[in-house]
Amino acid sequence: MTHPATTPEPAQHRQIDSSVPHSARIWNYWLGGKDHYPVDSQAGDAYTAVFPGIVTIARSSRAFLRRALTHLVTEAGIRQFLDVGTGLPTADNTHEIAQRLAPESRIVYVDNDPMVLSHARALLYSTPQGATAYVDADVRDTDRILAAAAKTLDLTRPTALVLSNILGHVADHDQARSIATRLMDALPSGSHLVLDDGSRGIDPDFERAQDAYNDSGAVPYVLRTVEEITAFFDGLDLLEPGVVPVPEWRPDADTDPAGAGPVAEHGGVARKP
Repeated sequence: MTHPATTPEPAQHRQIDSSVPHSARIWNYWLGGKDHYPVDSQAGDAYTAVFPGIVTIARSSRAFLRRALTHLVTEAGIRQFLDVGTGLPTADNTHEIAQRLAPESRIVYVDNDPMVLSHARALLYSTPQGATAYVDADVRDTDRILAAAAKTLDLTRPTALVLSNILGHVADHDQARSIATRLMDALPSGSHLVLDDGSRGIDPDFERAQDAYNDSGAVPYVLRTVEEITAFFDGLDLLEPGVVPVPEWRPDADTDPAGAGPVAEHGGVARKP
């Protein structure tokens, strides 16, 4: 039986704007969830009309996360996870994957979307042996993230930092790299970075659909080249097979097929030496 280990920190008084599409809610829609508004499903449908492969990307990203976390728990012995930009709860959240394999695992989720906050209790259910917590913070506020995470995690012990489809919301590449570096610098040797993001230069239809979405008034998401995504792992030891399209990262029998064309979502897992 699971139980809520902690309660969310007080959030600033932000309103959920149901008149503007939001990436977390659209992502939830593509993954088959129910936590979205008509404006989000309309934006999602407009996106898939230009680039139907986005649904494959969304599901492949989720499958990559499952495989990466499974490796970290079963092979690397990681029991602490800092998931920044978690988005809306869906199937196989980080704590569900980790605690299914190691019930003593401790997880801290970070997001600053008010709708995610309203669903945070779903993310706070933990095994009795482990713990989960939710931090209301922007990805750029690394000091706040680390201070709050330290209330649940022992940051002197190896920890997995999860940055899945979040750094695309930081338009400046140098700033995005700095965020990943500052968070990893605070973690000890033996910690790991799990990161994936949408990639530019792979599929022109994906880029057209994303550019149209960014022009819609929604919070933009920047696609990056494979070289730029790889740069997030600078100073770390990349695990095989390196930074690859996410369906190609250690695929298993449960992984959905990527489809006929390349998947414009690259990611990898790396260890801090």
